[in-house]
Amino acid sequence: MQICAHWVADFEAYSGWMRIATVIIGVVVFLFGSLWALQGFGVVGGSPMSNTTTWSIIGPIVALIGIALVVGALRRRRS
Repeated sequence: MQICAHWVADFEAYSGWMRIATVIIGVVVFLFGSLWALQGFGVVGGSPMSNTTTWSIIGPIVALIGIALVVGALRRRRS
């Protein structure tokens, strides 16, 4: 029975680290999406991506995915 308790403790620690990693990845994805959107809208210049409709569409979508990752990681139940 003690072995099972050890596995549960390991899983909870793993789950906590995965939550932190998912939040960090979500923030990075959001930042990249925001940068791409700003480049696509022409706010950030000096790039071939500036003033391009493609990045004006892809950027906000990627930023929303990043937000969804962060919210999903923070709302996940703790085991």
